[in-house]
Parts: sequence; structure tokens; C-alpha cells
Amino acid sequence: MINLDNIYAPIQEIEAVSGVSLFIKREDLNHHEIMGNKLRKLKYNLIRAKELNFSSLLSFGGAYSNHILALSAAGRIYGFKTIGIIRGEELKNKELNFVLSQAKQNGMEFYFVSREEYKRKNEAEFIEKLRNKFENSYIVPEGGSNDLAIKGAAEIVFDIDEHYDVIACACGTGGTVAGIIKGIYERDLFDAKIIGFPVLKGGEFIVDEIKRFLPKEVYSKVNWEINSNYHFGGYGKTKPELIEFIRRFKNKNNINLDYIYTGKMMYGIYDLVKSNKLGKAKKILVIHTGGTQTAIVK
Repeated sequence: MINLDNIYAPIQEIEAVSGVSLFIKREDLNHHEIMGNKLRKLKYNLIRAKELNFSSLLSFGGAYSNHILALSAAGRIYGFKTIGIIRGEELKNKELNFVLSQAKQNGMEFYFVSREEYKRKNEAEFIEKLRNKFENSYIVPEGGSNDLAIKGAAEIVFDIDEHYDVIACACGTGGTVAGIIKGIYERDLFDAKIIGFPVLKGGEFIVDEIKRFLPKEVYSKVNWEINSNYHFGGYGKTKPELIEFIRRFKNKNNINLDYIYTGKMMYGIYDLVKSNKLGKAKKILVIHTGGTQTAIVK
């Protein structure tokens, strides 16, 4: 039995910017290992895998994937074997980095594939090959984003009991933002605007992903947008001004941001507020989705 009913993430006020009040929902504090949106997205997948008596969890990711690390910890904690399909066959003969080392310590087995083969991760033939190789494995998509993940991510906003003009969140595959949109719809919080900040270059595809994840009745009634102007060159890429911003933010608020996800999102919010591009918004909530265990700025 897996009980994840009492996930808690406090909301705290941080420094105001240009007269706009800022608050941060500390999803990074919701679990000591699986933290952040990863826990939300895995919640119902873990429950389903246990209900169906799967013995293993299998998923996909790059060498620095927070999702892979979270999955390995979830497997250890809740009694599953874990298999990581890792992008980059050349990594098989290299020393493991921090993320993969930790995942291995959690008991994860790695299956390294070429970058070309990795592109087939959603193809039925490739999935069937993995099912045959790793029997009785519950397969979780890259980044953990599926219908059960959207259901879990929607709960991020279920305990919000105040009005916010804007709710902001970083996004990779779009699953967490889709969940937040679903949660806003289910709670009738239609006066809040949702802004997703892609961390991948060319992140506009997330608009289509969100529409794929959600019924039109949901995504058409909620005020949301994807702002692709703050990727800083793409996934894992950074620039000096981003690193300096993250350091200043830590000094003022005593909160760690990572340079892959939350730092870019927070930089974007500050910039939009200072340039007066958020209209009459006076109260903003940003979602801290975790990630600082692997990409902290010191």
C-alpha cells in the first residue's frame, strides 16, 4: 500500500519587485528525496504500479535527469526495482556523474542507448522490446508526464486558499503546467493567469503538448500562456547574468534555485514585472519545482 495523501508544500512571501508582491510555493520541500513536481507526477503512477503488481519501474532520461534520480529513490522507498533507459551509449564506459551515481546507489539498473535509438522511446516497437527485456516493468514516460502525472500535478494548486493574479512555473515536457491548468479548472480559479517558462530552446511545442494532455474544455477555459524568452540557450545552458541573478536571489531570500528550471522561471518573472509586461498583476505565486539537488548554484 502506498499512501501519498498528505504531500505538503508551504507558501512563503519573498521580496517584492517594483511594488508587486511575490510568493513562492515550496514544492522543493514536499519530500526529502523525491522532492518537487517529480513527487507529484509519480504519485498516481506509483499507486497504479503497486495496484497492478508490477515489480519494476522503467523510465527514460538523460545523464542529468532529475526524473531518473527521483524514480530511483521512489523505487527504493516503495519497493520497486528500477530501470533507467539513459540517452547516450558513450556514457556506458564513463565514470558515472552525481545523478547517475546516486541513482545507482538507490538500486537503479541502467540501459544505455544511442541518441538515435533514444528518439524511438515513444514507438510501440521499441516499447515492446523493452517490455520483453525487462519483464513485469511499469513504464513511465520521459519526464514522468502522462495522464496520471497530470492528475498528480493538478494537486499543486489544491491547497491554495488565496487569490493570485499570476501563477508561474518552469516547464520541460509541459506535464506540470498542464496539471496546474487542470487544477485551476477544477478549483474554479479562473481569475488567475498561468505562465509556463520552457527551459528548452524551441519550447513553443509545449503549447501542443498541453493541448494533447488536456481536454479542450479545460485548456480553453483557463487563462494560460507559454513564454519561451527565458531559456538562456536551451536545456542545461546558462549565462553569467542568470547565475548572478540566482546568487542574488539566494542572498536576499535564503532559497536555492537551480540553473536548469527554477532559476530561469524566476528570472523571467522578475524581468516581466520590471518591464511592466504583466499588466495590473499585483500578487504573483511562483512554483518551486525542486531540482536544486542536482543543479545548485554556489
